[in-house]
Amino acid sequence: MAVENASPAVTGTAALAQDIEALVRYAIGHGMLAPEDGMWAYNAVLESVGATGPAASGASDLLSWAYLVSPTRNLTAQDGPTSLFVSNDEFDLEGTIERIAAAGIANGCEEDTPSGADRIATCVMGLIMPRPSEVERAFAEQYELDGAEAATDWFYQLCCDARYVRTAAIAKNIGWTTPTPWGELEITINLSKPEKDPKAIAAAGAAPAGEAYPACQLCMENEGYGGRGAGAPHGAHPARQNLRIVPITLGKEHWGFQYSPYAYFSEHCIAMSAEHRLMHVDRENMARLVDFVDLFPHYFVGSNADLPIVGGSILSHDHFQGGRHTFPMMKAAVEETFEIPGFADVRAEVLRWPLSVLRLTAADREELLDAAAHVLDVWRGWSDEALGIVAESSGERHNTITPVACREADGSYTLYLALRCNTATDEHPLGVFHPHAEWHHIKKENIGLIEVMGLAILPPRLVEELGAVREHLLAGDDVAALEADPLTASHAAWAAELAAAHPELSADNAGEIIRAGVGEVFGHVLEDAGVYKWDDAGRAGLHRFLAAL
Repeated sequence: MAVENASPAVTGTAALAQDIEALVRYAIGHGMLAPEDGMWAYNAVLESVGATGPAASGASDLLSWAYLVSPTRNLTAQDGPTSLFVSNDEFDLEGTIERIAAAGIANGCEEDTPSGADRIATCVMGLIMPRPSEVERAFAEQYELDGAEAATDWFYQLCCDARYVRTAAIAKNIGWTTPTPWGELEITINLSKPEKDPKAIAAAGAAPAGEAYPACQLCMENEGYGGRGAGAPHGAHPARQNLRIVPITLGKEHWGFQYSPYAYFSEHCIAMSAEHRLMHVDRENMARLVDFVDLFPHYFVGSNADLPIVGGSILSHDHFQGGRHTFPMMKAAVEETFEIPGFADVRAEVLRWPLSVLRLTAADREELLDAAAHVLDVWRGWSDEALGIVAESSGERHNTITPVACREADGSYTLYLALRCNTATDEHPLGVFHPHAEWHHIKKENIGLIEVMGLAILPPRLVEELGAVREHLLAGDDVAALEADPLTASHAAWAAELAAAHPELSADNAGEIIRAGVGEVFGHVLEDAGVYKWDDAGRAGLHRFLAAL
């Protein structure tokens, strides 16, 4: 079919009509919308932005699709429409949806804030994509006919085309790799998630409290939810009309499978319990990880630890994260092997990795799970106070694991078990095995599942701050000058050390040197999170624990 995209500039309602028609054609061209639904979709989008017209310039073209599937299709003299938007290269989805959302704001449909515009844009995208039942059937058919990989390929592309996976925003992220003693660590500065605007912050402060619906952003009730602003009774919640969740069964329970809107790696997906319940790490949930890789053997999947400090950002909802990515931890060398009595067919290895990670591999999933559960049970009760490891204090448990599962090429199963401890002291009030204060200028937040595996997720503030560090270093400024600048004050000592270590620093290589320095800091952050350090005392402590297995 011919591609029809060029048109003279238009304004006002005519421009809105042109944008909506273009969006409808995009949806048809990408298989999100049945061609015969084109006219309905045009009018639905008009209504969603508070408009009652005008007509689409290609209305007859949109209407003609229906005749190709009608009972009288053999009598029609028309061949159907001749033009269609068929490629992202020919269509500016982001620009089009932003203009449509702006029209909705102008018509008073939402508050004039970025989150208000996003709610309109998400509502519009939800109108032009398949309903959940259609997605579920199509996914199941793909899975049964062509296999798991074909099914996830189709579903992921749909989520990108429908703007649920925010590919344009994700493209803004800054990323690089840094060689370290632990291998090539992956560094990202996350710029994709929108920052809160001042109006939203003010509204949130005035919002009345109450029981929220949905209970959290991981609940399956989010599918189709319209979202709300910061001033709403239960506070801000993102719109989710274009969210689609595929139902899956893990551990004989109802779970959901979706993609992350702000992905940190390739095909970043989420599996979440249909029940809103706390995260928990045990044999039962590790079995669900293995169920997941049985369903999707081309993906890895993991669970955050289930305790504060060492857990992820959302501990209130039982969920996993997975995707199609090989993390630095998975490439780590084997430092040594060990035996777990009673589990002769389980290969057990200690990885050379800054965190303390045991890798268990077996062909028999039940034996593997029994061995992993045994490791967890022993670890939960294990203390080694000389190394700061305390299993329990004041009735609060401190030890858990971050488990990760995958299938190997030969069909066997692998579980990575990162030993975690969330004890805190006066010296380290945020956590003994948490990034220490000297690294907080780069990374202060929890070390969760993704970072355990060697992918740093750093805050957006670093773009401006590291840029200022670069300018100071190129100007030859000393520590005092760095400390006097609010942007560089927290980085002053580190930046001065970096400059002293690199007398060759110049405008050509300053950025590279600073990025490598950030990567080295992330390596130290991971070392802080390791319960058994890579010194004589740490190795002896690990061997005491392994002997207890």
